[in-house]
Amino acid sequence: MEAKIGRFFESVGTFFSGGDQIPWCSRDIIAGCEREVAEAASGVSDELKNESIMRLSWALVHSRQAEDVQRGLAMLKASLANSSSPLQKREKLYLLAVGYYRSGEYLRSRQLAEQCLEIAPDWRQALTLKKTVEDRITKDGVIGVGITATVVGLIAGGIAAALVRKN
Repeated sequence: MEAKIGRFFESVGTFFSGGDQIPWCSRDIIAGCEREVAEAASGVSDELKNESIMRLSWALVHSRQAEDVQRGLAMLKASLANSSSPLQKREKLYLLAVGYYRSGEYLRSRQLAEQCLEIAPDWRQALTLKKTVEDRITKDGVIGVGITATVVGLIAGGIAAALVRKN
């Protein structure tokens, strides 16, 4: 019985906290990627420079800091036009979708995940992200309906109490 109660409270906590499976990235990893980009900018091949920028973009959109996520989004948007292969475009679209998810722009995130799936229909990461985004959209809708019902109930209760006092 105690285990069932524990699982219930855990599921309620996950519902309200948004327990998704998308990894987070620490400031230390971001700092390491920034050093790598700075080193790559000093004359090595363009391919190595692009790879280090992609790693930094990945780290930024997976950050817990909103300003890092926004920076990652800006980098990815700027580099999307330079994608030379469908694989590169898919990766950048996916990272943009993660960044928009982290920013709370769920509809844009879902749209980008769907674009990834147009390029690679069986790509598990994009499928998982799309499901995570859709679950979040559904959950936000349920919470919104609950808040609306509560407000309507409070207003109706207030009107009923005012009418009872009047009589």
